[in-house]
Amino acid sequence: KGEYLGKTVQVIPHITDEIKRRIQLLGQTKKYDVIITEIGGTVGDIESLPFIESVRQLRYQLGHRNTALVHLTLIPYMAASGELKTKPTQHSVKALLENGLQPDILVLRTEHPLTPALRRKVALFCNVDANAVMESIDVPTIYEVPLRMHAQHLDEVVLDKLSLPSEQEPDMAAWSDFVERVKHPSRRVEIALVGKYTELPDAYKSICESFVHAGAMNDCKVKLRYVNSEKITRDNVEAQLGKMAGILVAPGFGNRGIEGKIEAVRFARENNIPFLGICLGMQCAVIEFARNVLGLADANSSEMEPTPHPVIDLMEEQKGVTAKGGTMRLGAYPCQLKKGSRVAAAYGKLNVSERHRHRYEFNSDYLAQFENAGMKAVGINPDTGLVEVVEIEGHPWFVGTQYHPEYKSTVQSPSPLFVAFVGAALKYDAQKK
Repeated sequence: KGEYLGKTVQVIPHITDEIKRRIQLLGQTKKYDVIITEIGGTVGDIESLPFIESVRQLRYQLGHRNTALVHLTLIPYMAASGELKTKPTQHSVKALLENGLQPDILVLRTEHPLTPALRRKVALFCNVDANAVMESIDVPTIYEVPLRMHAQHLDEVVLDKLSLPSEQEPDMAAWSDFVERVKHPSRRVEIALVGKYTELPDAYKSICESFVHAGAMNDCKVKLRYVNSEKITRDNVEAQLGKMAGILVAPGFGNRGIEGKIEAVRFARENNIPFLGICLGMQCAVIEFARNVLGLADANSSEMEPTPHPVIDLMEEQKGVTAKGGTMRLGAYPCQLKKGSRVAAAYGKLNVSERHRHRYEFNSDYLAQFENAGMKAVGINPDTGLVEVVEIEGHPWFVGTQYHPEYKSTVQSPSPLFVAFVGAALKYDAQKK
């Protein structure tokens, strides 16, 4: 339950906890605040029904002028007849109506421009205002979509539907500049993303988008090469990664593909290739350093297998805690960076907050050995003393983070670590040429 504009909001009992949480946030909103929620999936799928019902109840209880429903549909193109077909959109809206929802705005995905006549037809048969039918034509980058929507006054239509003022024109100059840099970079750099889910690139979507943001900041196109860690061996690692200007070892869980990741780390360390390890990627960097520099040949993470040298381990207070995933560290935590480190230089400050999603930690019992051999702990959680960031001194750019810097990267605030990593890759690439 939540309160909004003096009305009680109650959701159906079986709706997901996340939707409940978001609806409860309505009780904290101020005048003219807007909460935007995306309901994924397809109208008519059984999996979407609880979410659609929650929206119906929400609209009913908040009142018509306090909500606006934007419905995204497809206008397919029939190449044989040269026609754009509106029937799928009409049927989609009909299915929504059967569930008690009338869209206020339609956004029509299309490969070809929509004529004014076709828009009027959709408006008539779907019972929406003519100015509330928007064209979402295919564009080179998804970041161009907000500019296209703004040009069609979608923002003004939404505000009008919600009876909100629209006196100030939004300044889209910075966004337009970003899109231009994404579409027309002056340079190009190739970076390997080493992981075990590479057959499904969307598994690393946040990382991929962070590279888009960082590439634009460096005026370059980051070409990602997905490398399956299960297929990396000492014999073929040079063939797989030798031409890369940077190597990122991705996060993950479990021991599948772990040895390939460790080989990728070794190759980057020994050949002075810019390296970024995230979460499990950082842990692989620690394991590799322990084995090949400290001489602890059987070093490993206790997540993978029993080992006499668990350089990655559960904290003592975590052991035995299993209720509700209690051993997992989730959410944002503070991190204190060491002055003079590459990471501190990237952020431009010594105190940061980054998001986590992991269970196992750097085993501080081995910290002195690592630091004496050249792997420095340059980021520490000030509350727990846990190691959050490691660097290798003498290497051009070698950073491992226990946290996920990609989670907070945006167009207007790119991840400083990704920006610095891409910059290092560009420098390495230029020197190599």
